[in-house]
Amino acid sequence: MTSHHVVLVGYDGAELVDIACVTTALGLANRLGAGPAYQVFLASAEGTEIRCESGLTLRAQGELEAVQTVDTLIVSGGWGHTAAAADTELVRQIRRLAARSRRVASLCTGATILAEAGLLDGRRVTTHWLFAKELAQRYPAVAVDASPIFIRDGRVATSGGVTASLDLTLALIEEDHGPELAQWVAMGMVTYMQRPGNQAQMSVFTTSPRPDHATVREALEHVAAQPHADLSVAALASHAGVSARQLTRLFREHLGESPGAAVRRVRIEIAARMIATTCLPLSHIARSCGFGSAESLRQAFVAKFGVSPRLFRQTQVRTPPAAEPLAR
Repeated sequence: MTSHHVVLVGYDGAELVDIACVTTALGLANRLGAGPAYQVFLASAEGTEIRCESGLTLRAQGELEAVQTVDTLIVSGGWGHTAAAADTELVRQIRRLAARSRRVASLCTGATILAEAGLLDGRRVTTHWLFAKELAQRYPAVAVDASPIFIRDGRVATSGGVTASLDLTLALIEEDHGPELAQWVAMGMVTYMQRPGNQAQMSVFTTSPRPDHATVREALEHVAAQPHADLSVAALASHAGVSARQLTRLFREHLGESPGAAVRRVRIEIAARMIATTCLPLSHIARSCGFGSAESLRQAFVAKFGVSPRLFRQTQVRTPPAAEPLAR
């Protein structure tokens, strides 16, 4: 193979950062000596300009129908993803090119377009956390997991929101050329030298939309403010001024989970943030977040994110490789 032919699909309302993460990372990989090099082709359904949601306009290099050679097909995300998924010609061309590709990927909400093309049926995928519920409801044959920043299921990869596009691109570079080149690309872009795919799109305030119901919202705010406190159903109900039965009904209706599950979710997400942003001992974090011990925290962390707290902390700050930069 003389080059990796990457077809990047854009459309009106595409996210500029999604597109730039791919083009900049692959371009830097080429300058750092990637071989075979990446040949990136930005295409739209009709070869017309791509009006990004930021208001900037990109000039497509051609139309999808004209593309015949493709190694990697990547569909960008953006607020225009719903309209793009309704474009039957765009979806048809993506389905055609996917059949020719070694691998297929979506960035952020681009998963909606792959799902419309039937390419995600029976697969575990991710997307921007804000649109995960909508994707799962619209395409019940797709197993949507909003937690990881990217997921690889067979030859199909999907990434979470916006900058997770860079993490996925770095993973593709590592797959093609090894970890050293991927690390140098990450260093050149002054970003994490690769967060693992199973690291979460985590924030206690962004895992799910803020509930509209005042009682549920106030109860969650109490949990977030005092994760170390007694947060049993009875204690939460007493704080909220309702019965335990009523609180459970409200949580299931407005959050789709029990009070106990919500408390555990919030506690583990606060712990994850503390692990990522402080040097506090895990035993201290465990106590602060309502876990009985560091071991209880470890078990909950592995069950939620698929990695141990120590390994997760190690991925946040890594030492640059000792080797000299790759030849330009």
